[in-house]
Amino acid sequence: MFKLPILDPRAAFVDVGSEQMHVSIAGGPPEVFGTVTSQLHALRDWLIAQGVRSVAMEATGVYWLPLYGVLESAGLQVVMVNGRQTRNLPGRKTDMKDCQWGATLHAHGLLRAGFVPPSYIRQLQDYMRLRDDHITMAASHVQHMQKALERMNVKLHDAISSLTGVSGLAVVRAILAGERDPGRLLALCDIQIQRKKAERVKESLRGTWADEHLFALAQALQSWEHYQGQIAACDERIAVLLSDSGGDGETGERVAIRGPRKGASENAPKIPHLRQMVTRLCGGKDLAVLPAHTEYGVLRLVAEVGTDLSKWKTEKHFTSWAGLAPGSDQSGKRRRSRRRQRNRVGRMFCVMARSLARSKDIALGGYYRRMAARRGASVANVALARKLAVLFWRVMVKGLDFVEHGLANYEVKVLQTKQRALQRLAKQLGQQVVPLPQPA
Repeated sequence: MFKLPILDPRAAFVDVGSEQMHVSIAGGPPEVFGTVTSQLHALRDWLIAQGVRSVAMEATGVYWLPLYGVLESAGLQVVMVNGRQTRNLPGRKTDMKDCQWGATLHAHGLLRAGFVPPSYIRQLQDYMRLRDDHITMAASHVQHMQKALERMNVKLHDAISSLTGVSGLAVVRAILAGERDPGRLLALCDIQIQRKKAERVKESLRGTWADEHLFALAQALQSWEHYQGQIAACDERIAVLLSDSGGDGETGERVAIRGPRKGASENAPKIPHLRQMVTRLCGGKDLAVLPAHTEYGVLRLVAEVGTDLSKWKTEKHFTSWAGLAPGSDQSGKRRRSRRRQRNRVGRMFCVMARSLARSKDIALGGYYRRMAARRGASVANVALARKLAVLFWRVMVKGLDFVEHGLANYEVKVLQTKQRALQRLAKQLGQQVVPLPQPA
């Protein structure tokens, strides 16, 4: 009878909860600790006294983060695992049995460690996620402003591109200050709006000025401005963190930028020399030269995965972890693909891929349009997102020159494919393709 060997007889597992921590060593009798700081320190001291070197636990909400920091600072190896790896038999679900079963699996080496970024990346991640929350809340108050204007039958947000732009905010603040004349409100707008949309904007500003809706508009504007201040405070903290991290240990001097700056989005951090900071953090690799990669997008990706992507052995491991590649499901003769759930990084790459849908990029933009014509836009978006994730992994692991050569070769290959298709079509129609003369 085969007996599964025990690889670590002092391996421990912690069943994390909001009020209690259940701990077992190699499947032995559990110990129960509280979740306040003194109890977490007592748990750490007990593990060290028992000779434990490796501790596994599930990533349960945010409850695992304080314990992870305590154990990490004590020099213990902390293994974060997916809850699907520690499922017990049906009908045997208790916290006591869960920690014993997890400790047994960990002692036999049957748990695979998940990805946890280093501490300075986790700091950046916290700031970036908090900033994203503020952006979401600010967007909801823009909708509140639009609703208040609609209730007054003021269609300003339909006439101009952005209610929170310079012109939109100037008009809204003037309305709240008591201005009602459409001509004077139009004079506050940008000169291009006055020149091209004068009559439309003036007609959109004729409304019914009800006190209750003006009050709602004022509160929505105050809330939006409040969150803009919160976002600016986050930007200050992110700038300090990027300056202190230094990336590859260099000082705060600027690094070489290999291409022109791409258009920044409305929600991008207002940080001077952000691209240089992000490039230095990435070890001198300027990822903003890649298609669909802006300095803001690269910063968000680095805040999630860090700068050491060698933790994923291959690009296939990375795209699979991000949920951009289908899983395998085989049983006997039956083979089918299993859809993976995309994590935050996978969703970021999908958003980046959508920016290439109508781009003039011959290689990747053309790939999206060809795939969308055959399989649909959703499939094409995920397929292109996977290509962008592969480019990101290759730059961080193999270097920018390797990727730029690959993109150039891919573009040449796409052009050759188009030329062959054109010649084939011309032959079917009995025509001849004559190239245009090249200028001297």
